[in-house]
Amino acid sequence: MKLFTGLEEIVSSNHSLAPHTWLGLGGPATYFIEPTSVEQLAQVSRRCRENEIPTYVLGSGANVLIDDAGVKGAVIHLGREYFKQVTPVAGGLRANAGADMGQLVLRCVRQGLSGLESLTGIPGSIGGCVRMNAGGAFGDIGNIIQSVDVMSEGGEVFTRSRPDLAFAYRSSNINAKFILGATFGLGEDDPHRILKQVKQIWIYKKNTQPLGHRNAGCIFKNPRGLSAGALIDRAGLKGKRVGGAHVSQKHANFILADEDTKTSDVLKLINKVREAVYKKSQVYLELEIEVW
Repeated sequence: MKLFTGLEEIVSSNHSLAPHTWLGLGGPATYFIEPTSVEQLAQVSRRCRENEIPTYVLGSGANVLIDDAGVKGAVIHLGREYFKQVTPVAGGLRANAGADMGQLVLRCVRQGLSGLESLTGIPGSIGGCVRMNAGGAFGDIGNIIQSVDVMSEGGEVFTRSRPDLAFAYRSSNINAKFILGATFGLGEDDPHRILKQVKQIWIYKKNTQPLGHRNAGCIFKNPRGLSAGALIDRAGLKGKRVGGAHVSQKHANFILADEDTKTSDVLKLINKVREAVYKKSQVYLELEIEVW
């Protein structure tokens, strides 16, 4: 593995990706790399670029569907301790890209910091949530972001501040290959009041979403002014199954995966859902998840 000479401790070959995703699906990566610092990440990225190796950035794997054949290239997993760090800053917190969103919400509750409650129950790590402006009915993460630290494929690190950032529905104007972390503007509040709101949101989501079953969050984006889940339900697709993959009976914009599911099952079901919704409502559903 001359390509990664000196970095052997953080690189493995033909590494199964399924355990690193919420759906638990997908084949191996040619290279699976877990850098322990920004400096190592920069080295890895430069070597991949110089050798024309495609790179993919993986956080907690909540919003990604990986092909059964796997990924030909380098999957860079920001899962080591450095990339999970959260530190206090004036007026809020800074969270590195690999920090877990759920754990960050609970930390804010304990510390009496208000602003992240709306992200209760949102799956994923900070990097992915920031890039796609994760959120839901209670608000989006972009509303409280003060700055984002990013890195180019060449290893250049820079900070984008609030005036330079733009967030829209499930999108942002962050085009850099790597998000390293983000700073959130939070206010001080009574921990009991924050906890009460978090519990209310959690109960709502538990009652309306299949949180106890393997899934990747919402599969489709909501078309403007419409609900993807309602469109799928209207097409009579709740419970629709292909192999081990099936549309949730609780929320039709979730696809659940049984133990014997293959990625090909999910992809076939996605296509069937799209076709049925278009036939019923003349609306083409756009994917919210990433497919590798």
